[in-house]
Amino acid sequence: MPRSTVTFVCTECGGETLRWAGQCPHCQAWNTLQEFQARKAAPGRRQEPRALGAGSRPVPLTEISTETSGRRRLEWDELNRVLGGGIVPGSLVLVGGEPGVGKSTLLMHAAHQVVRAGGARVLYVSGEESSQQVQMRAERLGAVHAGILMLAENDLDSICEAIISEAPGLAIVDSIQTVIDGAITGSAGSVTQVRESAARLMRLAKETGTPIFLVGHVTKEGAIAGPRVLEHIVDTVLYLEGDRRQELRLLRAMKNRFGSAEEIGVFAMAEHGLEEVPDPSAALLSGATTSSPGTAVVVVMEGTRPLLIEIQSLVNKNMTNYPPRRVANGIDVNRLHMLIAVLEKRASLQLGQHDIFVNVAGGIRITEPAADLGLALSIVSNLRDVPLPDGTVAVGELGLAGEVRRVSQLERRLQEAARHGLTRALIPAGARTGRPAGLEIVEVRTLAEAVSAVLPKQIRSGAFIGEAATTVS
Repeated sequence: MPRSTVTFVCTECGGETLRWAGQCPHCQAWNTLQEFQARKAAPGRRQEPRALGAGSRPVPLTEISTETSGRRRLEWDELNRVLGGGIVPGSLVLVGGEPGVGKSTLLMHAAHQVVRAGGARVLYVSGEESSQQVQMRAERLGAVHAGILMLAENDLDSICEAIISEAPGLAIVDSIQTVIDGAITGSAGSVTQVRESAARLMRLAKETGTPIFLVGHVTKEGAIAGPRVLEHIVDTVLYLEGDRRQELRLLRAMKNRFGSAEEIGVFAMAEHGLEEVPDPSAALLSGATTSSPGTAVVVVMEGTRPLLIEIQSLVNKNMTNYPPRRVANGIDVNRLHMLIAVLEKRASLQLGQHDIFVNVAGGIRITEPAADLGLALSIVSNLRDVPLPDGTVAVGELGLAGEVRRVSQLERRLQEAARHGLTRALIPAGARTGRPAGLEIVEVRTLAEAVSAVLPKQIRSGAFIGEAATTVS
């Protein structure tokens, strides 16, 4: 008979300890240890088969053959980009996202594209929905195909047996938090169930060469539910972002052993499911109102792709006795606080009694500092109620001394701006880059020079004195 052993597992790092403690001895996190019972196999009996090649001798790297089956490319280039060029045989991919954002819809589209390409079947395992519910979704998406095999099951043994017997070209498990391993105690979604189920599916993927996609739930903080070791087990972690009330969805690669871990794919939620957006910059700027005060266009890099993004600011005089509000949507609020301090100290703007609201159009989240200059000009533009000149794009990082610093891949950013019809670019001085045709380059060294380059002369003369702009006749 297998014997049970009580172990405590950390929900943050996945480390194990035989005794409970308030602090994890591995990652030093507090109150993260959870108790579970693991059944160990009897002596002389193996609980699970060995991984492929585990008993072979060590082989020099020069003797290892690199001839393997190629990636399976999908119809959507946006999905291929995030995966690093297509689906890798034997890979384990984790797809996370908030409820209702479109994870199951995206994977159903991927399954339909695999079977429609011919030569492979797809096994779709659903532990949350019945077969009828999945079939109804496939009808709505226009993805009904005889090559998609449906299995409504959450028992891990049955799922592994189905993958081995059917040998599909792609297996989808929706979701990993509903899978139960009968050899381990604990309810579905517990730390040990999620960790051991993912580890077993990883070994199965490597042994059979079947790529497996896992759907992962997220916590209220936005992280993928389960132990942090889950993200270390899988080969690729994809996160589907977007507001359910908005059209655009972003599939971001958080980890990828087969490609860049900074790529994104842009999709749009339409009436009949998701659609890829081959030109994200055009989609993000489709509703841009550049003639409105407080609107600025910046170029950010998402992996190897430059994106034109619209930033909007609203500066409003606070007429109450409450502290002014600082609200940022799509921008780190701490970064906003720093830029406000730079504007007050280096540009003599009086923002201490103003509420400032910042929004990034399209639901995009900007994480790189190359958008600092555009955001600062957006705030100045709305404070003075003067729009920035049409066709202007700003690229540059702002330092605490008010200097405009250089950014990486500037030439690619400017080429993207010129391709979409922008005519003027503010860039850091001294940057060695090409000059795309039709794009006027204005080099600025400080924030004050940038403001002088975009605001009218009569506004500049009184822009940094007092609370309101002074018009000079």
